[in-house]
Amino acid sequence: MRVLHFFKTYYPDSFGGIEQVIYQLAETSRHYGVSAKVLTLSSAPVRERVVGSHSVRSSRQTFNIASTGFSLSAFADFRELANKADIIHYHFPWPFMDMVHFASQVKKPSIVSYHSDIVRQKLLLKLYTPLMHKFLSSMDCIVASSPNYARSSEVLVRHSDKVSVIPYGLDESTYPDPSEESLRAWRSRLGPKFLLFVGMLRYYKGLNHLLDALAGLNFPLVVAGSGPLEMELKAQASRLKLQNVQFLGAISDYDKAALLKLCHAFVFPSHLRSEAFGISLLEAAMYGKPLISCEIGTGTSFINLDGITGLTVPAGDSQKLRSAIQKVWLDDDFHERCGNAARRRFETTFSASTMTESYVELYRSIING
Repeated sequence: MRVLHFFKTYYPDSFGGIEQVIYQLAETSRHYGVSAKVLTLSSAPVRERVVGSHSVRSSRQTFNIASTGFSLSAFADFRELANKADIIHYHFPWPFMDMVHFASQVKKPSIVSYHSDIVRQKLLLKLYTPLMHKFLSSMDCIVASSPNYARSSEVLVRHSDKVSVIPYGLDESTYPDPSEESLRAWRSRLGPKFLLFVGMLRYYKGLNHLLDALAGLNFPLVVAGSGPLEMELKAQASRLKLQNVQFLGAISDYDKAALLKLCHAFVFPSHLRSEAFGISLLEAAMYGKPLISCEIGTGTSFINLDGITGLTVPAGDSQKLRSAIQKVWLDDDFHERCGNAARRRFETTFSASTMTESYVELYRSIING
């Protein structure tokens, strides 16, 4: 079975959560007889490269408007690759993708993974809405990553007859195993007990609320990741006189694994629906860490069950976030119980093999009509 994945960015140009989901699917599905190919855009396009064990083609990005890449060459590239595929797997949101889908007039079985609502570009959304609904209506199946999101998305509710739920999953074997030397070095640098956040420093991550929650506390926080709000957040930490916050910037997968292994708890304060799932939150569950997150009606509360795998608090509520941090930091029994539960939930619900088996079954059912 030949599957074509189509999304605006991919490795090695970009390393976001959607890219990781596509990578996990492309790599693990080969064990089920699937040959996966990815088509994406790039400012430095390559006609053919191998990422992991699957093939990637990048079309030249002509311009970018409101985080939406456009490409003149993608129309021909898509038509060529789609004609060779048995099924096309789109990844939403990306308005240009909808245009390519209709312009190509390729009649192949098609599904779309609905990764997120469009939250921020409200004016452009009004213009795009008719095309969006036409595109979603043309799909054989729309896949949401959690029942929470399927219920809370107005767009998905409108197309509920086409919606299936397949949670994201991770392949633990693809994560590096940090050496004892590396762990000792990080422990020496960060101390024996710290809170951890991993992710891009973007507007919807809620890190300003997390810093407010730590004001006056002496709990060490490690922030791993870079992004447009980095300088603003550092200035806020300085104003609040937070002496125990360390901004590490972008880190390697090897160092991320070390930090996840060493941290006391994982804090994920995303407060807007732009955070549709939270791959970093899932990674922390894989490492058996207690989780602290916000209730925003998305997959974050599907990963983190309040009072079981950790604590969820109202979005943007620094005081409730502060109380949750204190509970996980000071209550050793609760800390251990939540960490163990997070690991069990990962094993039963979020493995890459479970995700891939569900997608392959879906591919086959659609191809077979």
